[in-house]
Amino acid sequence: MGLIDELRERSGGICELSGVAEDLIIYEVPPVSTGGLDGSILISRTCKDQIENPETTDSNHWRCLNDSMWSEHDVVKVVAWRMLSRLKSEGWPQDLLDMMYMDDETLAWAKATGEGMSDSEKIIHRDVNGNILENGDSVVLVKDLKVKGSSMVAKQGTAVRRISLDHENAEYIEGKVDGQNIVIVTKYVKKL
Repeated sequence: MGLIDELRERSGGICELSGVAEDLIIYEVPPVSTGGLDGSILISRTCKDQIENPETTDSNHWRCLNDSMWSEHDVVKVVAWRMLSRLKSEGWPQDLLDMMYMDDETLAWAKATGEGMSDSEKIIHRDVNGNILENGDSVVLVKDLKVKGSSMVAKQGTAVRRISLDHENAEYIEGKVDGQNIVIVTKYVKKL
């Protein structure tokens, strides 16, 4: 059974956030999704578009979270918490957030993307040119880098795909170079 089939079975064939039954797709929950059943949800394309493009968010669409925030699946609660946090200035989402319960580990996962924080509280990763880096972006090294603890040298011009961000330090990202996961300083990369 494939992931899409497992998610359809878990959700009853409807969006795990809004409850609609058409145009459903898999959404891997950031920051670094483990994928699979525990790191993905089945959602409508409308929900996915609004999650990924905050400027298109229609607050009335998200009133559905009144039901989905009570899901037994942590991955669904994480996305519900993030969207409620994004919309809390509307008033009604704050009431739902006050009622919502998540254990500490799940809440840390929900907060990992910085949703619900003011811009001054967020850690923002920037490349050598000042472009904002996000999880899953691709970058290229702008100088040769010696990898600490090994004899490897990551060469200038090497592309690093699907980076992940260090959520405690804006100067560090992680990515694979020659099959090895390494930490890279953001001032030595350029966003592709």
